[in-house]
Amino acid sequence: MSRRPPLGAARTWQTVMESADYQCQCSGGRCGSQHAKTGMRCHRTAGSHRLIVAPADLLLTPAQAAAVPTEQLHAWCPDCHKKATSRQRAADRELRQHEAPEPAALFDL
Repeated sequence: MSRRPPLGAARTWQTVMESADYQCQCSGGRCGSQHAKTGMRCHRTAGSHRLIVAPADLLLTPAQAAAVPTEQLHAWCPDCHKKATSRQRAADRELRQHEAPEPAALFDL
């Protein structure tokens, strides 16, 4: 695979990839892998994998994500992005469940 940008937002993709040195910026923890064998950073590069550009905050809506400045975008391989998004959504659901008020009791004693 080459380091060719996608058809849309090519300049943004190029800027993010250059700052990421054309490598997935996942440093473990977020995707569930520690990436211990590769210096705590995902080994996938744009030279051998298709990389995408997405915000660090993976819970943003598409409209919010489109408004994120280039400096706040990260290079992701699809595997790390998918796993990190799933983990962040699960953590967000759990947090909301703990913050939700107790349902009203049928009878207050």
